[in-house]
Amino acid sequence: MAKKVLIIGTSPRKNGNSNTIAQEFAKGATASGNNVEIVYLYDKHINFCKGCLACQKTHKCVIQDDANEIVEKIKTSDVIVWATPIYYYEMSGQMKTMIDRGNPLFGSDYKFKDVYLITTSADTGEYSADGAIKGLQGWIDCFAGTQIKGIIKGLGLEAVGDAIDKPILKEAYNMGHSIN
Repeated sequence: MAKKVLIIGTSPRKNGNSNTIAQEFAKGATASGNNVEIVYLYDKHINFCKGCLACQKTHKCVIQDDANEIVEKIKTSDVIVWATPIYYYEMSGQMKTMIDRGNPLFGSDYKFKDVYLITTSADTGEYSADGAIKGLQGWIDCFAGTQIKGIIKGLGLEAVGDAIDKPILKEAYNMGHSIN
């Protein structure tokens, strides 16, 4: 049965390496019969969470911006894929802001159970994404039955286009294709 896969590209660069890898993941997931949508945050208007917690009662955010539509897409998807560049050994600010704005999901009737993470970093160390993984795990821990199903680490990718024609694209395609 086809799954609804939502990929959230959080790079501030339109053609950033994490988005390039996410597109290849999407090709693989589509080829295995899934319904895939990619949402890029670089052209969205998303404000910071105000911490008012009104959403805990209403499951809606009081801030009217693009985050509300994305939160609804997250809620109704089977699989969530976060794609982020690594800055200072952590997820992008855009990803963290979107995670925080997902607060209306807490305690709601969300559908997702499987979460994937795609990272890219200029650093070549395997450890470079550990902060982002830990941060994402903190979000996942708030949703019963949800787990990280796969992580892709694009290491040594700094300039726009560095991911093109690299083995990491095949890895992304195969991981996307494995969703069933």
